[in-house]
Amino acid sequence: MDCSLVDTLPKPRAVSVNGTVIPREAIAREVQNHPAEKPILAWQAAARALVVRELLLQESARLGVIAEPLRDEEGRSETPEEAAMRALIEREVVTPDPNEAACLRFYEQNRPRFRTGDLYEAAHILIAVPREQAAARDVARATAETILSSVREDPRRFDELARGRSDCRTSAENGGRLGQITRGQTVEEFEAALARMREGELSIVETRFGFHVVRLDRRALGQVMPFELVRDRIADYLAAGVQRRALAQYVSLLAGRAEIRGVGFASSASPLVQ
Repeated sequence: MDCSLVDTLPKPRAVSVNGTVIPREAIAREVQNHPAEKPILAWQAAARALVVRELLLQESARLGVIAEPLRDEEGRSETPEEAAMRALIEREVVTPDPNEAACLRFYEQNRPRFRTGDLYEAAHILIAVPREQAAARDVARATAETILSSVREDPRRFDELARGRSDCRTSAENGGRLGQITRGQTVEEFEAALARMREGELSIVETRFGFHVVRLDRRALGQVMPFELVRDRIADYLAAGVQRRALAQYVSLLAGRAEIRGVGFASSASPLVQ
């Protein structure tokens, strides 16, 4: 979002935390990190984000929290303020690691999430045509139906027709074969058609690219991965969720003790301070 949009907003009251004013220029810069339907909503989200930052900075200063800035793998370093906020959160927002029972319970309740995708081996003959050309699409469909009839009469002709008629030149050179396909590797319409087809079945599939004469050669159904393979992933997911909720509660506690002006900021400890 263009930060200049902020200039079109009515002048809000100054945003402050315990008397420390957050400059409008800082909020304007932060706006680009909070896309929203309306500029005022982006501004409010940016202001709240900076209010949270100020709350954490003030609390780290009050408690005398100092930390050595860390560097990431690319050599980027935290600022002293970022280091102080990180250390404050590490010190004050302590959450337990998920135990084996919690991880197993999540696994059993969400088994479909840990299922590997189905694997398909398919071939196609593409009759390409733009979606917006209705008359041309009618002709393309008729061509695909003619090819489908020919292949049904003599399945051995699929390779020959793919090489001579398919507009997908990459697969045409291999008799229309697409190799092994998993979820997300083809457009949605093609993927949905493969999911409906039986092994050995021939079908015409319409996609944004045109009409495909499709042959499904093989399907291998996905399997639910064993708990042992996904246990660490589940633990990380649950721990992150607990950490987010605990951090939100901690910020709410800080906000409840603070005087926040210029932007609505909900906390469980006190009414909004405008």
